[in-house]
Amino acid sequence: MNTKKIGQGMFAATFVLGIALLTVFFGGVEKRQRNPNQDPESVMLAHSVEVDLKRNRKGHYVVTGTINSHPVELLLDTGATDVVVPEALADRLGLRRGRAGRAMTANGSVTVYETNINRLKIGDILLSDVRASINPAMPPPAILLGMSALGRVEFVQSGDSLTLKQFNSRQ
Repeated sequence: MNTKKIGQGMFAATFVLGIALLTVFFGGVEKRQRNPNQDPESVMLAHSVEVDLKRNRKGHYVVTGTINSHPVELLLDTGATDVVVPEALADRLGLRRGRAGRAMTANGSVTVYETNINRLKIGDILLSDVRASINPAMPPPAILLGMSALGRVEFVQSGDSLTLKQFNSRQ
């Protein structure tokens, strides 16, 4: 009887461990499908640096970068004027709220707050002093990488990839 209970306990523990491992594995697969650019590689050229991004399964370009040295997930959005940061994430990143204003979003008009990002980095592309907005109505985790940042790099789409290129200022 005691052996039977030990066997049942080992079976239950193995089952729980198997479910936990499958959850971790498929969670990682789902995350890579949502953000296939978690560790973007840079190519350093004579007068520029390039970062190639792959489109995710929904057709969006999502990339892991940093804001003021904190890792963040960025969703490229050429329709956004500024970089737009959800309020909860802005608080965690230490971004200061500036003047309030109104912005038109896909969900209608919302109050946003001006802010500034000292350092925004994607691979080896580094942008300093980037204009941004804090949006209290926007859910985390993704930050919209709008034209206040994208307008400072060249970007070219080809097939399922998009290349960001930053030219050296010493040309």
